[in-house]
Amino acid sequence: MNYHRGRRAARHAGAIESIPGEGPAMIAPRTMTLLAFASALALLGVSGASAQNYPTQTIRIVVPQSPGGLIDTTARLIQPHLERSLKQTVIVENRTGAAGVLGTDAVAKAAPDGHTLLVVAGSLSVLPATNPNLPYDTERDLAPVALLSKYAFLFVVNSQVPAKTLPEFVALAKKDPGKYNYATTGMAALNHLATERLAALAGIKLLHIPYRGGAPSVMAVVKGEAHLLAISPQVTMPHIEAGSIRAIATGGASRDKLLPNVPTVAEAGYPGYEAVSWVGLLAPGKTPKPIVDRINAAVNEAMRVPEVADRIAKTGSEVGGGTPEAFRAMISREIKEWTEVARAANITTK
Repeated sequence: MNYHRGRRAARHAGAIESIPGEGPAMIAPRTMTLLAFASALALLGVSGASAQNYPTQTIRIVVPQSPGGLIDTTARLIQPHLERSLKQTVIVENRTGAAGVLGTDAVAKAAPDGHTLLVVAGSLSVLPATNPNLPYDTERDLAPVALLSKYAFLFVVNSQVPAKTLPEFVALAKKDPGKYNYATTGMAALNHLATERLAALAGIKLLHIPYRGGAPSVMAVVKGEAHLLAISPQVTMPHIEAGSIRAIATGGASRDKLLPNVPTVAEAGYPGYEAVSWVGLLAPGKTPKPIVDRINAAVNEAMRVPEVADRIAKTGSEVGGGTPEAFRAMISREIKEWTEVARAANITTK
């Protein structure tokens, strides 16, 4: 009797109760709720304390690209402003290899304390769509912090191609199927998927010629080896001004400020089409939100500096900023869209 009365009393009090032969002790529902609430409060306290003390050491920004490119120059542009806002040394480390995968993976696996960050391009959204063997999960293992800049792809043709507009180029390609080709910066690159998406919408077949990077692909169009190319305005403007290549459309939602007379792809007859790339700042996936928010605030502060805004505008890009949530939503949407394009066109790096 005393044994059973004791068990009833223990249950009534919400105590931990062990039943012989049934493994670990069972916890009453009320006790579980209280414990969960206490744990949540403790975690919030730890995160809050971490953010309050952050940063406690040098901040390392990993750039998975060689020095001198757009990603690298953007990282170095915001570096001194982050140092000033966060009151800590910030260094930029170039870690190349495997089309950016090595550097990205290093950050994905780094301690989620805000002291290791990643500056990367829009290809981050393409890799999950074309490479099923990534050593990290883009949406789980990386925490978007802030968009730094964004630019729309510019569609250009060799000046000898008898087309001054996108509809005229589409008409040429339909008249002679298989005659026209397009260059890209590499197999499964962002501009590869962007051009395939346009070709599918237009109902044309184009031969793909992958090159090793932006400069070789631009020169291929300049020399007439390739007919069409989608790439950033920054690298094409000198050749457009020289008359060796011609801009026929921009992949943005609105016209490019540098080329206001060039219509968007949507205006040219393909509503809803958009092909943009970007440069953004990310952290390891489990970085506490208060730390992410603090870095985001520092980035937004940097974006308001006239010198930063002017330097970004000169690359043909729009100034970034905004919330981590908006940046995360953009990446998730792009991964879904590019996955559909890659599957339809059978584009893979396997």
